[in-house]
Amino acid sequence: MNTASSGSDNNMSFLSHLEALRWHLIRATLAIIVAGFIAFISKKFIFDTILFGPKKIDFFTYRMLCKLSNSLGMEEGFCFEKLPFIIQSRTMAGQFSAHIWTAITAGFIISFPYVIYEFWRFIKPAMHENEQKTAKGFIFVSSFLFFLGVLFGYYVIAPLSINFLGSYTVSAEVLNEFDLASYTALIRSSVLASGFIFELPIIIFFLTKVGVVTPQILKTYRKFALVGVLIIAAVITPPDIASQIIVTIPVLILYEISIVISKAVIRKEAKLK
Repeated sequence: MNTASSGSDNNMSFLSHLEALRWHLIRATLAIIVAGFIAFISKKFIFDTILFGPKKIDFFTYRMLCKLSNSLGMEEGFCFEKLPFIIQSRTMAGQFSAHIWTAITAGFIISFPYVIYEFWRFIKPAMHENEQKTAKGFIFVSSFLFFLGVLFGYYVIAPLSINFLGSYTVSAEVLNEFDLASYTALIRSSVLASGFIFELPIIIFFLTKVGVVTPQILKTYRKFALVGVLIIAAVITPPDIASQIIVTIPVLILYEISIVISKAVIRKEAKLK
């Protein structure tokens, strides 16, 4: 009888956790929808200023790269007069579809701190009091790293990719006329991929907390991590050495920071024992 009662309590506990998770997901989704709606009605700013910014030759990144190449004595370098491509929509719902997906992406980016807050509220009851204090700045740090990654993707990866792919030709007979969906997908993937990659220290923090990762493991597999980073850089950037190095350096710095964080977590737990 007691056993049955205990099993019933466990089932209710599991169901109550599912119910709590459901409401956390609902609130996070509503936040994304609200932020996405704001982005949707701000169409001119989102597209003309932000999305098509890297298509203009006076974009911040191009101006900085031009100054850098001039200071290094490179005659041509990264300076150019125009990007030889146009963007077009070749399907009936092409522009509307791009508008919707861009608004959803912008909504997720804008509401990211709240989404992380809901995630934190869900896992917080399962943590000990000392663990809660240790991870008190989780929302701020996680949001900061994500936004830093988004900016890196927007100001570094996206313009480098657009400059290379937009100027690349196999023949003068072939014109670069890119579909709107292809252009917006490149911007979205560059920004979101960078945002999530910059979450590496947070991921390592939690993996160390649950005992999956240790500083020794991170040091042992540092060479493999370097190869992985180079592969990622090759995938998300144009196939030129300069672009890959620019992307690789901050990711390697994040990996080294993750090792320091892992050491700090191990040291903290050793003191508590």
